[in-house]
Amino acid sequence: MTPLRSVTLAALLLTGSAALAADPLPTAIAAPGETAMLTVHGLGAQVYECKPVTDGRLAWSFREPIATLIEGGRTVGRHYAGPNWEHVDGSAVTGRTAAEAPGATASDIPWLKLSVISRRGEGVLSAISTVQRINTSGGKLDGACDKAGALKSVPYSADYVFLRKGG
Repeated sequence: MTPLRSVTLAALLLTGSAALAADPLPTAIAAPGETAMLTVHGLGAQVYECKPVTDGRLAWSFREPIATLIEGGRTVGRHYAGPNWEHVDGSAVTGRTAAEAPGATASDIPWLKLSVISRRGEGVLSAISTVQRINTSGGKLDGACDKAGALKSVPYSADYVFLRKGG
């Protein structure tokens, strides 16, 4: 193992997060001038619903995420439809997709940059302006479905980086 690779691996092990592996981020989801305030690991499922598409055929449509947010081996929050992120300190944000970049494989949901459109409570998320979803694994569902209203969940994981404007 090269010295640089050893240092990178050691840094990843010490932080408990793969967020460092995402440096540099794809340009589309970068947030220049913003500072990372919190990075958590999300573990859960992407939920899809079988719905008719324009030509009357049925197809899977994304419905909502359901995930536990983990930092340092402890549950620190949850992620759910909205999309919303809620921290155990009572603070929460709702985001809107601003940009995306492809996941590493065809079965990985895309990496996202989300602009915060609302905030609730006081705490670590109260000053957040942007959320990045990076290092995704799994979560993508493709193909036809045969019963309108049917639900299917696909396991996924991702790192969520919460940023604020300025330093």
